[in-house]
Amino acid sequence: MEKAVRRIGVFTSGGDAPGMNAAIRAVVRTSLHMGIECVGIRRGYHGLINGDFTKLTFESVSDLSRRGGTMLYSARSEEFKTPAGQERAVATCKMLGLDALVGIGGDGTFSGLLCLAKRGLSVVGIPGTIDNDIACSSYTIGYDTACNTALESIDKLRDTMQSHERCSVVEVMGHRAGHLALTVGVACGATAVIVPEHPVDYEADLLEPIRRARLAGRTHFMIIVAEGVEGGAYSIGKVIEEATALDTRVTVLGHIQRGGSPSSRDRITATYMGYEAVRLLAEGKTCRVVALQGENYVDYDITEALQMTKSLDQHTYEVMRALTGVH
Repeated sequence: MEKAVRRIGVFTSGGDAPGMNAAIRAVVRTSLHMGIECVGIRRGYHGLINGDFTKLTFESVSDLSRRGGTMLYSARSEEFKTPAGQERAVATCKMLGLDALVGIGGDGTFSGLLCLAKRGLSVVGIPGTIDNDIACSSYTIGYDTACNTALESIDKLRDTMQSHERCSVVEVMGHRAGHLALTVGVACGATAVIVPEHPVDYEADLLEPIRRARLAGRTHFMIIVAEGVEGGAYSIGKVIEEATALDTRVTVLGHIQRGGSPSSRDRITATYMGYEAVRLLAEGKTCRVVALQGENYVDYDITEALQMTKSLDQHTYEVMRALTGVH
């Protein structure tokens, strides 16, 4: 049977996430196994426009899965948002003889792939973001590692908060979504968790859980805040200090959550998704996003995937409210 593609380009775009390298490795190794060449596009759509590429071989991706970040780098491109920029990207693909592209990233990456698909290119997207906010997939590459990194930092903070009998307010990443904050909050046994998906009732959701914990004998408190919450962690900290007179310290974990060696879950998920992306292209399919639903790897049309919405896991949210004493 004639191959659907002879040469694939792979790139990462948007914020980096642990496990992206494992996905790159899987795309390269699977392509070569199927007799398809693989070219790495460096610096995302910026590199695609400017012809920044490297040929990827079996050896060049050896020992890659354990490394954080992305060997292909990542950059945002305002030029690609223009028709002229997209035409330059298509021209690069033609010049390199690319029959298909695999893009690893978030919704912005998928939107870009959709633009290229409309210009005749075969494309497949792989969801890679620590925010876990890609609606078509129950899990995104990097999420587990980011959760573990945040937990390690919070455990260390808790030691010093306990020593000084303080209230710690920790802001975790997540863009405009509270998935990371909610999971981390449940895992670390937070006193309260504040997420952007639910309006904050300061008295019921924040201050009363602190008071209840103090009446139960606690002398230190851990509040987890998603970065998308209006005003952020510093405004939450100010509310707590003014209402309770507690010595309150704010810590913004920031980009530390995007780095580090990926967890086994992220390595495995990335590997399967990379394999599925190449398999789809080899079968002649295009304009697809690889996704995980439960234990199954599936794929969606990019247009359909971008129209989906994703809410917080309601069960986890109810568990959090029960354990923090919120009624």
